Amino acid sequence: MDVRDWGTFLLPYEQTVEELKVKFKTMRSELKKREEYTPIEFVTGRVKRLSSILEKAQRLNVKMEDLETGIEDIAGIRIMCQFVEDIRRVAEYIRARKDLEVLYEKDYITNYKESGYRSFHMIIKYPVQTALGQKIVLAEIQIRTLAMNFWATIEHSLNYKYRESLPDEMRLRLKTAAEAASILDSEMSSIRDEILEAQKTFEENSNTTTQLLKAIHQLYFYHLVNEAIESQERFNQIWQAQDMEAMKELLDHVRELLSNAKKDSLPDGL
Repeated sequence: MDVRDWGTFLLPYEQTVEELKVKFKTMRSELKKREEYTPIEFVTGRVKRLSSILEKAQRLNVKMEDLETGIEDIAGIRIMCQFVEDIRRVAEYIRARKDLEVLYEKDYITNYKESGYRSFHMIIKYPVQTALGQKIVLAEIQIRTLAMNFWATIEHSLNYKYRESLPDEMRLRLKTAAEAASILDSEMSSIRDEILEAQKTFEENSNTTTQLLKAIHQLYFYHLVNEAIESQERFNQIWQAQDMEAMKELLDHVRELLSNAKKDSLPDGL
């Protein structure tokens, strides 16, 4: 009987998940700022439950003393993408990183499983700095589209319910659903440029609206009350008409008012 302190055993894995989540979320933000588009939609992570670790060890015939090397997905990171093409790009970014080492990859997109499961897996070694020094931890990174993830989540729940013994009819229906999800991904890829353009336009319009409302609020700070009221009324009219060109013109006008107000507020000689 294994009498180890399981809470202590899992600590490095919990730290690995938290650190990798932060790093990939930071990567997402940086790519968005640099390129206005990021292949990473969002990032999640988890440490495998003890019951799942023990069940997998039993299924793979892994001894308790070999868990750290025999079970490679105790720490798991999941990266979601909008398009299938983004998955390869994210994998390239991960391969290029110097803070982890990719041991091997499993491409279940090109070679999807009989069940219909599709995903791209990377098994990595990650150095964690613990209170007792550095520890090398194995972790699995799964990269999927949103459609792939939806299907895999449902399949996982059903497998858990039926203890890996799904009824034949259920297997067939899941396989059909996996094919439908794959078709959805293909269709989304075929109109990728249009989708990205629409998302870019939406974000630009949203930013313009936010900047304008903040600028109107700043007018009160410089005691330009009448100008603020007039600008707010004009904004309300434009918003009803959804005229983004007029919105940008109003933003330029309010910024000019603020610029002049700032100059007037400076002491003479500055």
